[in-house]
Amino acid sequence: MAEANITVHSSTEKYKTSLTNQKHIIVADEPLEKGGNDEGMNPYEILLSSLGACTSITMRMYANHKGYDLSNLKVELNLKQEEGKIIITRNIFLGTTFTDEISNRLLQVAKACPVSKILEGTIIIENKLTDSI
Repeated sequence: MAEANITVHSSTEKYKTSLTNQKHIIVADEPLEKGGNDEGMNPYEILLSSLGACTSITMRMYANHKGYDLSNLKVELNLKQEEGKIIITRNIFLGTTFTDEISNRLLQVAKACPVSKILEGTIIIENKLTDSI
């Protein structure tokens, strides 16, 4: 069962925003051409970062369990919108050559990472508005 809590604080510096889980801070912003100061990744990049991190971690867990060397694993992601659809392309570079059977299994593991399942599933966003902090 997945659970995460993030608090987002807006700043007075245009669109700069800090995201925290009470232990770590990530800065989000918009690029200069969109009116931001480009002091952090934009929200789409943070979304892709979550998918990429989950993919890498899940694949490494599996590879460690099986004794496969994924020390040069790299995941590159791209998000684009076409004809009203969001398309995320995930390119996975294993950094070494495996048999087709192992490579296909590693691809299945990547597709099964928890964030991938969330993004491919049904997401319900419950919104609540309050005037107090």
